[in-house]
Amino acid sequence: MTMLRPLSQQPRRQQGRPDPIDPVQRSSALPPGAEPSRPWGGGAPTPPATPVRRRTLTQRMGLSTGGWIGFGMVCCALFVAAFAPWIAPHSVGSIVTTDVFAGFSAKLPLGSDYLGRDMLTRIIYGTRLTVVLAMASALLAALTGTTLGLLAAVAGRRIDETMSRLLDAITSIPSKMFALMIVAAFGSSLTLLILTAAISYMPGSYRIARSLAVNIGTLEYVQVARARGESALYIACFEMLPNMLHPMLADTGLRFTFVVLLLSSLSFLGLGVQPPYADLGSLVRENIAGLGEGVPVVILPALAIAVLTVGVNLLIDGLPHRGSRRKQAADADGGH
Repeated sequence: MTMLRPLSQQPRRQQGRPDPIDPVQRSSALPPGAEPSRPWGGGAPTPPATPVRRRTLTQRMGLSTGGWIGFGMVCCALFVAAFAPWIAPHSVGSIVTTDVFAGFSAKLPLGSDYLGRDMLTRIIYGTRLTVVLAMASALLAALTGTTLGLLAAVAGRRIDETMSRLLDAITSIPSKMFALMIVAAFGSSLTLLILTAAISYMPGSYRIARSLAVNIGTLEYVQVARARGESALYIACFEMLPNMLHPMLADTGLRFTFVVLLLSSLSFLGLGVQPPYADLGSLVRENIAGLGEGVPVVILPALAIAVLTVGVNLLIDGLPHRGSRRKQAADADGGH
């Protein structure tokens, strides 16, 4: 049995020579520069950082199920409008059969109209013209209304009151009645239709833009910009406008659907797009004689109008709100 020596009898350590390393300790020795692990009593070790996951494009858009359906409808309409000359099977005005109001067939997938023209080609070109006219009118109304709304918010009370009362007078006239008066007075042309629809729906964009600009003008960063001596143009363009884009884009989409319905109704009454051009409303009016015979060519342009307007509405309703966008971004990043 090994006896422990007294402390005075233990061999003294020689100076200049390191202690021999035990084989067990040598196997667990840390490399130079490595940080030793913390003892249990010294606190828990720092957990490894969670890698941030990148969100995909679909997660960034954050659309609902209805929003994705509307997005698909709008993409189909834009594709048809952009590539109409390449996807149309025939020329827009060519008569391909002597059988008027022909049924569906391999040669005529959607039948023929009252003159024997291919209905699929007519609907493709009618969708193109409807989308172009409605988009131009909606963008013109949104740009003009937003500009006037910002001007009314920063220019002063007199200009604000004057513009508001003038635009209220235009708002008091129903849009269809106003369009009928303009077309009856000056005739019908594509440029006049765009201007008429833009003037009809510009007061609504103005009121929304003015309301947003007035609310934003009371916030702290706008007051700081005014205290710095910034001009009204700078405040309107760089302080107010960037915070109004999302609501104004949603309003522009709604104006687009209103313009589509307005132009289609004018064309159905014979006061809208005139031959040789034809939009979807004109196609319904041209083939109204086949309604008594029960031919489907009367319903197909109306279905195209419904798909376009319903798709835009579903897309706008499916857009995420600001709070839901932040929540989805936090969930995608792992809650950090």
